[in-house]
Amino acid sequence: MTTRALTGDARLMAGFWLGVVGVTCFAITLPATRLATGSAGDPQLAPAFVTVGRAALAGLLSVVFLLATRSHWPARRHWLPLLGAVAGNVVGYPLLLALALRHVTAVHAAVITALLPLVTAVAAALILGQRARLGFWLCAVLGSALVVVYAWLRAHGAGGFGLTAADGLLLGAVVAASVGYVCGAQVTPALGAERVICWMCALALPVSLPAALWLWPDTAVQPVRASSWLGFVYVGTVSMWAGFFAWFRGLDWGGALRVSQVQLLQPFLSMLFAVPLLGERLDALSLGFALAVVATVVASRRLARPLVRQRRS
Repeated sequence: MTTRALTGDARLMAGFWLGVVGVTCFAITLPATRLATGSAGDPQLAPAFVTVGRAALAGLLSVVFLLATRSHWPARRHWLPLLGAVAGNVVGYPLLLALALRHVTAVHAAVITALLPLVTAVAAALILGQRARLGFWLCAVLGSALVVVYAWLRAHGAGGFGLTAADGLLLGAVVAASVGYVCGAQVTPALGAERVICWMCALALPVSLPAALWLWPDTAVQPVRASSWLGFVYVGTVSMWAGFFAWFRGLDWGGALRVSQVQLLQPFLSMLFAVPLLGERLDALSLGFALAVVATVVASRRLARPLVRQRRS
Protein backbone atom coordinates (compact mmCIF):
# COMPACT_ATOMS: atom_id res chain seq x y z
CA MET A 1 0.00 0.00 0.00
CA THR A 2 1.42 3.42 -0.97
CA THR A 3 1.42 6.57 1.10
CA ARG A 4 -1.15 8.17 -1.22
CA ALA A 5 -3.52 5.21 -0.78
CA LEU A 6 -3.66 5.85 2.95
CA THR A 7 -6.19 8.54 3.76
CA GLY A 8 -8.35 9.58 6.68
CA ASP A 9 -8.86 7.00 9.42
CA ALA A 10 -6.67 4.41 7.67
CA ARG A 11 -3.73 6.81 7.69
CA LEU A 12 -4.30 7.68 11.35
CA MET A 13 -4.50 4.02 12.32
CA ALA A 14 -1.38 3.14 10.32
CA GLY A 15 0.43 6.01 12.04
CA PHE A 16 -0.65 4.77 15.46
CA TRP A 17 0.62 1.25 14.83
CA LEU A 18 3.87 2.54 13.35
CA GLY A 19 4.27 4.46 16.61
CA VAL A 20 3.73 1.24 18.54
CA VAL A 21 6.35 -0.50 16.39
CA GLY A 22 8.82 2.34 16.98
CA VAL A 23 8.33 2.37 20.75
CA THR A 24 8.65 -1.42 20.86
CA CYS A 25 11.94 -1.17 18.97
CA PHE A 26 13.21 1.41 21.45
CA ALA A 27 11.97 -0.59 24.45
CA ILE A 28 14.17 -3.53 23.47
CA THR A 29 17.20 -1.21 23.52
CA LEU A 30 17.72 -1.62 27.29
CA PRO A 31 17.83 -5.45 27.40
CA ALA A 32 19.69 -5.56 24.07
CA THR A 33 22.38 -3.20 25.40
CA ARG A 34 22.65 -5.29 28.56
CA LEU A 35 23.04 -8.37 26.37
CA ALA A 36 25.81 -6.66 24.43
CA THR A 37 27.81 -5.33 27.38
CA GLY A 38 27.16 -8.09 29.88
CA SER A 39 27.37 -7.40 33.61
CA ALA A 40 30.29 -6.35 35.81
CA GLY A 41 30.68 -9.98 36.88
CA ASP A 42 30.32 -11.34 33.35
CA PRO A 43 31.57 -8.66 30.93
CA GLN A 44 31.09 -9.09 27.21
CA LEU A 45 31.54 -6.23 24.71
CA ALA A 46 33.10 -3.03 26.08
CA PRO A 47 30.63 -0.13 26.50
CA ALA A 48 32.89 2.14 24.44
CA PHE A 49 32.92 -0.35 21.57
CA VAL A 50 29.14 -0.78 21.73
CA THR A 51 28.73 3.01 21.56
CA VAL A 52 30.96 3.66 18.55
CA GLY A 53 30.06 0.35 16.90
CA ARG A 54 26.32 0.96 16.93
CA ALA A 55 26.94 4.48 15.58
CA ALA A 56 29.14 3.06 12.81
CA LEU A 57 26.54 0.47 11.81
CA ALA A 58 23.80 3.10 11.70
CA GLY A 59 26.15 5.49 9.89
CA LEU A 60 26.85 3.03 7.08
CA LEU A 61 23.12 2.39 6.65
CA SER A 62 22.48 6.14 6.71
CA VAL A 63 25.01 6.83 3.95
CA VAL A 64 23.29 4.25 1.74
CA PHE A 65 19.90 5.86 2.43
CA LEU A 66 21.13 9.40 1.78
CA LEU A 67 22.79 8.39 -1.48
CA ALA A 68 19.80 6.34 -2.63
CA THR A 69 17.41 9.23 -1.97
CA ARG A 70 19.83 11.82 -3.42
CA SER A 71 19.56 13.92 -0.31
CA HIS A 72 21.06 17.38 -0.35
CA TRP A 73 23.63 18.52 2.19
CA PRO A 74 22.17 20.35 5.21
CA ALA A 75 22.40 24.14 5.11
CA ARG A 76 24.99 25.85 7.25
CA ARG A 77 22.38 26.91 9.82
CA HIS A 78 21.47 23.24 10.39
CA TRP A 79 24.93 22.09 11.38
CA LEU A 80 24.92 23.27 14.99
CA PRO A 81 21.60 21.59 15.92
CA LEU A 82 22.70 18.43 14.10
CA LEU A 83 25.97 18.36 16.04
CA GLY A 84 24.00 18.83 19.26
CA ALA A 85 21.83 15.86 18.31
CA VAL A 86 24.96 13.81 17.55
CA ALA A 87 26.42 14.67 20.95
CA GLY A 88 23.23 13.73 22.77
CA ASN A 89 21.77 10.80 20.81
CA VAL A 90 24.74 9.24 19.03
CA VAL A 91 27.39 9.61 21.74
CA GLY A 92 26.02 10.67 25.14
CA TYR A 93 22.94 8.50 25.59
CA PRO A 94 24.38 5.23 24.17
CA LEU A 95 27.67 5.54 26.08
CA LEU A 96 26.18 6.44 29.45
CA LEU A 97 23.48 3.77 29.06
CA ALA A 98 26.01 1.07 28.16
CA LEU A 99 28.24 2.00 31.12
CA ALA A 100 25.28 1.95 33.51
CA LEU A 101 23.88 -1.38 32.29
CA ARG A 102 27.11 -3.09 33.28
CA HIS A 103 26.04 -2.52 36.89
CA VAL A 104 22.22 -2.43 37.01
CA THR A 105 19.47 -4.55 35.51
CA ALA A 106 17.40 -3.49 32.53
CA VAL A 107 14.32 -3.42 34.79
CA HIS A 108 16.08 -0.93 37.08
CA ALA A 109 17.17 1.19 34.10
CA ALA A 110 13.61 1.19 32.73
CA VAL A 111 12.36 3.00 35.84
CA ILE A 112 15.04 5.71 35.65
CA THR A 113 14.67 6.26 31.90
CA ALA A 114 10.89 6.54 32.26
CA LEU A 115 11.68 10.20 32.98
CA LEU A 116 12.75 10.71 29.36
CA PRO A 117 9.49 12.25 28.00
CA LEU A 118 9.29 14.62 30.97
CA VAL A 119 12.94 15.69 30.77
CA THR A 120 12.55 16.19 27.01
CA ALA A 121 9.68 18.59 27.71
CA VAL A 122 11.84 20.44 30.22
CA ALA A 123 14.68 20.63 27.68
CA ALA A 124 12.25 22.04 25.10
CA ALA A 125 11.12 24.67 27.60
CA LEU A 126 14.69 25.72 28.36
CA ILE A 127 16.27 25.44 24.90
CA LEU A 128 13.38 26.49 22.67
CA GLY A 129 12.04 29.12 25.03
CA GLN A 130 8.68 27.42 25.49
CA ARG A 131 6.60 28.34 28.54
CA ALA A 132 4.53 26.24 30.92
CA ARG A 133 2.71 26.98 34.13
CA LEU A 134 3.63 25.95 37.65
CA GLY A 135 1.79 22.64 37.51
CA PHE A 136 4.05 21.34 34.75
CA TRP A 137 7.19 22.16 36.72
CA LEU A 138 5.75 20.58 39.86
CA CYS A 139 5.22 17.37 37.86
CA ALA A 140 8.82 17.54 36.67
CA VAL A 141 10.07 17.89 40.25
CA LEU A 142 7.79 15.11 41.48
CA GLY A 143 8.85 12.73 38.73
CA SER A 144 12.51 13.40 39.44
CA ALA A 145 11.94 12.92 43.16
CA LEU A 146 10.27 9.55 42.54
CA VAL A 147 13.29 8.37 40.54
CA VAL A 148 15.68 9.52 43.28
CA VAL A 149 13.64 7.74 45.95
CA TYR A 150 13.53 4.56 43.86
CA ALA A 151 17.30 4.63 43.32
CA TRP A 152 17.88 5.31 47.02
CA LEU A 153 15.67 2.39 48.05
CA ARG A 154 17.51 0.10 45.62
CA ALA A 155 20.90 1.23 46.96
CA HIS A 156 19.69 0.86 50.55
CA GLY A 157 18.41 -2.64 49.84
CA ALA A 158 21.83 -3.57 48.47
CA GLY A 159 23.58 -2.27 51.57
CA GLY A 160 24.48 1.13 50.15
CA PHE A 161 23.16 4.63 50.62
CA GLY A 162 21.86 7.21 48.17
CA LEU A 163 22.31 7.25 44.41
CA THR A 164 24.82 4.86 42.92
CA ALA A 165 27.23 5.78 40.14
CA ALA A 166 25.09 3.75 37.71
CA ASP A 167 22.02 5.82 38.63
CA GLY A 168 23.99 8.98 37.90
CA LEU A 169 24.97 7.56 34.52
CA LEU A 170 21.34 6.74 33.73
CA LEU A 171 20.20 10.24 34.68
CA GLY A 172 22.97 11.66 32.53
CA ALA A 173 21.81 9.44 29.66
CA VAL A 174 18.26 10.79 30.03
CA VAL A 175 19.48 14.39 29.93
CA ALA A 176 21.74 13.69 26.92
CA ALA A 177 18.93 12.02 24.97
CA SER A 178 16.50 14.84 25.80
CA VAL A 179 18.86 17.56 24.61
CA GLY A 180 19.58 15.51 21.48
CA TYR A 181 15.88 15.12 20.74
CA VAL A 182 15.27 18.86 21.07
CA CYS A 183 18.26 19.70 18.86
CA GLY A 184 17.03 17.23 16.24
CA ALA A 185 13.52 18.67 16.43
CA GLN A 186 14.89 22.10 15.51
CA VAL A 187 15.93 20.89 12.03
CA THR A 188 13.24 18.27 11.40
CA PRO A 189 10.84 20.67 9.61
CA ALA A 190 13.57 21.60 7.12
CA LEU A 191 15.30 18.25 6.58
CA GLY A 192 12.57 15.70 7.22
CA ALA A 193 12.52 13.31 10.15
CA GLU A 194 14.23 10.33 8.50
CA ARG A 195 17.03 12.47 7.11
CA VAL A 196 17.71 14.00 10.51
CA ILE A 197 18.65 10.63 12.04
CA CYS A 198 20.57 9.68 8.90
CA TRP A 199 22.58 12.92 8.86
CA MET A 200 23.28 12.52 12.58
CA CYS A 201 24.74 9.05 12.08
CA ALA A 202 26.53 9.97 8.85
CA LEU A 203 28.20 12.98 10.46
CA ALA A 204 29.55 10.74 13.23
CA LEU A 205 30.82 8.10 10.79
CA PRO A 206 34.33 9.57 10.20
CA VAL A 207 34.94 9.12 13.93
CA SER A 208 32.71 6.17 14.81
CA LEU A 209 33.94 3.78 12.10
CA PRO A 210 37.71 4.10 12.78
CA ALA A 211 37.02 4.01 16.53
CA ALA A 212 34.93 0.84 16.17
CA LEU A 213 37.69 -0.86 14.17
CA TRP A 214 40.29 0.28 16.73
CA LEU A 215 38.23 -1.00 19.67
CA TRP A 216 37.14 -4.23 17.96
CA PRO A 217 37.31 -6.94 20.65
CA ASP A 218 39.94 -9.65 20.57
CA THR A 219 37.69 -12.68 20.94
CA ALA A 220 40.71 -14.98 21.10
CA VAL A 221 41.62 -13.40 24.44
CA GLN A 222 38.07 -12.93 25.74
CA PRO A 223 35.36 -14.87 23.92
CA VAL A 224 32.08 -13.06 23.36
CA ARG A 225 28.75 -14.87 23.36
CA ALA A 226 26.67 -14.94 20.19
CA SER A 227 23.78 -13.36 22.10
CA SER A 228 26.00 -10.36 22.90
CA TRP A 229 26.78 -9.87 19.23
CA LEU A 230 23.08 -10.11 18.43
CA GLY A 231 22.36 -7.43 21.03
CA PHE A 232 25.06 -5.25 19.48
CA VAL A 233 23.67 -5.67 15.96
CA TYR A 234 20.17 -4.86 17.23
CA VAL A 235 21.15 -1.56 18.87
CA GLY A 236 23.12 -0.56 15.76
CA THR A 237 20.54 -1.39 13.11
CA VAL A 238 17.21 -1.01 14.93
CA SER A 239 17.61 1.15 18.05
CA MET A 240 19.91 3.61 16.34
CA TRP A 241 18.35 3.62 12.89
CA ALA A 242 15.35 1.60 11.69
CA GLY A 243 13.26 2.24 14.80
CA PHE A 244 13.37 5.98 14.09
CA PHE A 245 11.89 5.45 10.63
CA ALA A 246 8.81 3.78 12.09
CA TRP A 247 8.59 6.28 14.95
CA PHE A 248 8.96 9.46 12.88
CA ARG A 249 6.58 8.19 10.16
CA GLY A 250 4.07 7.26 12.85
CA LEU A 251 4.23 10.76 14.30
CA ASP A 252 3.70 12.20 10.82
CA TRP A 253 0.76 9.99 9.81
CA GLY A 254 -0.98 9.59 13.14
CA GLY A 255 -0.34 13.04 14.61
CA ALA A 256 2.40 13.80 17.12
CA LEU A 257 -0.01 14.55 19.98
CA ARG A 258 -1.85 11.23 19.65
CA VAL A 259 1.02 8.92 18.79
CA SER A 260 3.49 10.37 21.30
CA GLN A 261 1.32 9.01 24.12
CA VAL A 262 2.43 5.51 23.07
CA GLN A 263 5.83 6.42 24.59
CA LEU A 264 4.27 5.83 27.99
CA LEU A 265 4.35 2.09 27.27
CA GLN A 266 8.13 2.03 26.78
CA PRO A 267 9.33 1.41 30.37
CA PHE A 268 6.85 -1.43 30.83
CA LEU A 269 7.77 -3.00 27.50
CA SER A 270 11.45 -2.78 28.46
CA MET A 271 10.68 -4.61 31.70
CA LEU A 272 8.68 -7.29 29.88
CA PHE A 273 11.40 -7.91 27.27
CA ALA A 274 14.05 -8.12 30.00
CA VAL A 275 12.34 -11.22 31.40
CA PRO A 276 12.80 -13.59 28.42
CA LEU A 277 15.95 -11.93 27.00
CA LEU A 278 17.92 -11.58 30.23
CA GLY A 279 16.15 -13.81 32.72
CA GLU A 280 15.37 -10.82 34.94
CA ARG A 281 12.29 -10.73 37.11
CA LEU A 282 9.65 -8.10 37.59
CA ASP A 283 9.27 -6.88 41.16
CA ALA A 284 6.54 -4.83 42.78
CA LEU A 285 8.88 -1.96 43.71
CA SER A 286 10.09 -1.38 40.15
CA LEU A 287 6.64 -1.76 38.64
CA GLY A 288 5.06 0.56 41.20
CA PHE A 289 7.61 3.32 40.76
CA ALA A 290 7.45 3.01 36.96
CA LEU A 291 3.67 3.50 37.14
CA ALA A 292 4.13 6.52 39.41
CA VAL A 293 6.72 8.14 37.12
CA VAL A 294 4.53 7.56 34.06
CA ALA A 295 1.61 9.13 35.94
CA THR A 296 3.65 12.32 36.44
CA VAL A 297 4.44 12.33 32.71
CA VAL A 298 0.73 12.02 31.85
CA ALA A 299 -0.15 14.80 34.29
CA SER A 300 2.58 17.09 32.96
CA ARG A 301 1.34 16.67 29.39
CA ARG A 302 -2.23 17.45 30.36
CA LEU A 303 -1.11 20.56 32.21
CA ALA A 304 1.25 21.78 29.50
CA ARG A 305 -0.81 20.94 26.40
CA PRO A 306 -2.99 24.05 26.20
CA LEU A 307 -0.40 26.38 27.70
CA VAL A 308 2.92 25.67 26.03
CA ARG A 309 3.85 28.28 23.45
CA GLN A 310 7.14 29.33 21.95
CA ARG A 311 8.63 32.67 22.88
CA ARG A 312 8.85 35.08 19.99
CA SER A 313 12.29 36.24 19.01
